[in-house]
Amino acid sequence: MASETTTAVERPTEQFAWKGGALAGLLAGIVMGAMLTTQMGPVIRVAIPSMYGLEGLAAGWVAHLFHSVVLGVAFAGLATAVGVGESTGRAAAFGVGYGVVLWVVLAAVVMPIWLSAVGSPANPPLPNFDPESLVGHVVYGLVLGVAFPSLRDL
Repeated sequence: MASETTTAVERPTEQFAWKGGALAGLLAGIVMGAMLTTQMGPVIRVAIPSMYGLEGLAAGWVAHLFHSVVLGVAFAGLATAVGVGESTGRAAAFGVGYGVVLWVVLAAVVMPIWLSAVGSPANPPLPNFDPESLVGHVVYGLVLGVAFPSLRDL
């Protein structure tokens, strides 16, 4: 007498599309970094690298792109959790809001505190509500939101 046994094989599933978020964050970071380089040079040459005790444009770009990728992964988790990651329009709008929140929390509050703590020569006031920085963060969020739906299933 023969018997058959079936075994269910579970395939691991990702909780959210972090790879797509990382790549979308990188793309958005490149666009924002170009804006920083041309419009707010001291931020990417001095302020961002001095957060890590570094100097120069190359160090600023590396740190900025690292931040962009990490924040892209966070965006992917949030966009997936609230259900806006599949629609380009909704993800773009969510990305713009995300960029504004990043500006208020990270650029206007956290960065000045961090720069003060490490004794940076580029220590802005607290809070630092710089309108040029707002534009850069909104562009970052917009590019992130537009790119994420096409990259989320990587």
